[in-house]
Amino acid sequence: MNKSNQIPGNRVHFGIKVAFGIGMLANQMFPAVLGIFMVVLVQDLGFPGWMWGILFFLPRVFDSITDPIMGFISDNTKSKWGRRRQYVFIGSIVMGISFIIMWQLYRENGINYNFTYFLLWSFVFYSGLTLFSVPYVAMGYEMSNDFHERTEIMAVAQWIGQWAWVIAPWFWVIMYDKSWFESADVATRTLAVSVGIIFMLCAMVPAIFIKSPSTIDANYTPLNMKNVRSGLKEILQGFKEAFKIEPFRKLCIATFLIFNAFNTIASFSFFIVVYYLFNGDAGAAGIWPTLFGSVGALATTFIVIPIVARISKIIGKKKAFIISQSISIFGYILLWFLFIPGKPYMFLFALPFFSFGIGSLFTLMMSMTADVIDLDELNTGKRREGIFGAIYWWMVKFGFAIAGLLSGTILSLVNFDPSAASQPENAIIGLRLFYSGFPILGTFIAILVMRSYDVTESKSKEIRAQLDAKNS
Repeated sequence: MNKSNQIPGNRVHFGIKVAFGIGMLANQMFPAVLGIFMVVLVQDLGFPGWMWGILFFLPRVFDSITDPIMGFISDNTKSKWGRRRQYVFIGSIVMGISFIIMWQLYRENGINYNFTYFLLWSFVFYSGLTLFSVPYVAMGYEMSNDFHERTEIMAVAQWIGQWAWVIAPWFWVIMYDKSWFESADVATRTLAVSVGIIFMLCAMVPAIFIKSPSTIDANYTPLNMKNVRSGLKEILQGFKEAFKIEPFRKLCIATFLIFNAFNTIASFSFFIVVYYLFNGDAGAAGIWPTLFGSVGALATTFIVIPIVARISKIIGKKKAFIISQSISIFGYILLWFLFIPGKPYMFLFALPFFSFGIGSLFTLMMSMTADVIDLDELNTGKRREGIFGAIYWWMVKFGFAIAGLLSGTILSLVNFDPSAASQPENAIIGLRLFYSGFPILGTFIAILVMRSYDVTESKSKEIRAQLDAKNS
């Protein structure tokens, strides 16, 4: 536990929470902007649905494989800077620069060249993301021992991070406004430079301001070539041991179901607004696709996160999770009825309810994961924030990869044609059915999975007391 970041009573300085949150802004901004820019591949550069699906799928599978390796490296690093900070700093540089290069796409190079170029640079980008995000997340897990303080840390971080989802949708307006750029592909090439530099600097903030004790004399597994094979075995063993812990297994499965279902249909909101509400006229759609994402993120920032953080203290994290996800199901149902041609403003009424799904997910789940890490330490005697963080985010990223593949498959399945000025009625109906139905199904199953989650506040305090006695 890093004592230098704490004040009495396991409370963490608010400035340190903000520094951690600025890192979360970068951690969420890159995926948020990536999701916006990816529309250009289909809408403007003519990529078919199967290419789009592969570009979502393969880099994220690669990312999900490298995450646990990075978790092992981070957990066993001996350094005067501690286990995490140096990786966060270097990862931010790789992530920012590769993001800029990845989006230097020119339509005259052709679809096949652009597809290959983008795919290869995606692997570099996701390597940087792994190098940054795995130790960064582990930083958050080890900032406090307190059951509720952990939720406060994650709530502050998610509040700051949510601004990525408020800001990112406005890129749609800029990209398709002829007074800004002649075409959306020109816009992505230019905007990627600003995004890469600004949020690379944001990603560096936790490495600079969140201090860590030296681990030079720690009894960790040496990180050398001789121990690579045994290290990989330890990673696999860590996976097995982590998934033997039933509460952690439930957290991972529930997150996979909710996040995967959401991301499968997330990019469809642009197509539904443009092709259903405005009959394929992106210019007439104006800021409505942007308002969908931005207003939803604002609802998360100012309504969902404060409410969830508050009610989790009153009724517990599990009940707060079940209530918030149930509200999100109601929101998805409302969206089926409130996407109304000629009345685009109607969908705004569904967004506060819809936002409870993803808005509450990581605030609660990251806090609950920190509680489970205490349970693992009690059982094994090891502090493995990096491994647990990597496994948890492996589920998130693998879900993201599956979601990307499913998105492309669904576009092909409903016969959505990105080159057409308008879409057949069946294509739009199909998109709308998947848009509401798929996340409802995933969320409902996740609620059933979490009903028997049993790491309550009292149990967490009991575990913490045993650990304190054992370590004293």
